[in-house]
Amino acid sequence: MKQITSIQNPLIKSLVQLQEKAKTRKQTGTFLIEGKREIELAIKGNYELESILFLPELVSESELKIFIENKIELIEINKEVYQKLAYRDTTEGILAIAKTKSLELLDLKLPKNPLLLVMESIEKPGNIGAILRTCDAANIDAVIIANPKTDLYNPNIIRSSVGCIFTNQIVTASTEATIKFLEDKNIAIFAATLQNSKFYHLQDYSTPTALVVGTEATGLTQAWRDAAKQNVIIPMHGEIDSMNVSVASAILLFEAKRQRGY
Repeated sequence: MKQITSIQNPLIKSLVQLQEKAKTRKQTGTFLIEGKREIELAIKGNYELESILFLPELVSESELKIFIENKIELIEINKEVYQKLAYRDTTEGILAIAKTKSLELLDLKLPKNPLLLVMESIEKPGNIGAILRTCDAANIDAVIIANPKTDLYNPNIIRSSVGCIFTNQIVTASTEATIKFLEDKNIAIFAATLQNSKFYHLQDYSTPTALVVGTEATGLTQAWRDAAKQNVIIPMHGEIDSMNVSVASAILLFEAKRQRGY
């Protein structure tokens, strides 16, 4: 078994770049996963793992057994190396090097009556992660990130989603390609926007549906307003006219699930 005890090791230096730079993740087709639950979810999500780095004092032999059985390289590291790579304050002592997946629209596998969420140009990893947690909780069929502004494998998205990037079916595309895809599949578009909108809870989401949300600062682009079967709004009873996009997504998705009998 390989052992690494220096943060100057070439592999460790390359993994630091993998954590910090989307360009490196794209070039290598790999990314880092931190944490036991996240790695377990990645395995369930059919992500291919290349290597496991672990602290022997925190990870037992029984926990490593699954990786040995699947012939995944194990690398023993020390605390200094782990702290160089880990993002969390609370440590579990394990990281995985994983291969990225294709995120093309053509990869989507949808049932006869799908429910999708589309998020357009959302940049903050925390918001993306929170939305993915909601999508997992609602068990929807797919997530499309239109005009993405942030690399999906950003470690902050993985962390804030608590591994739900592995439990959701996710693809990325331009807004134009996404609209064409939805129209070709006869999936009704409901755009969450202030302009020309009706209350969200008065709409019918029981047929093939895509709920579309945008940034809090600028909202959705005009293309979505034009393509929507109906623009929808969540009634606001206070002084402000919008809420966090992850909260809005949850309200819309669970209304759709309620109409579908959960």
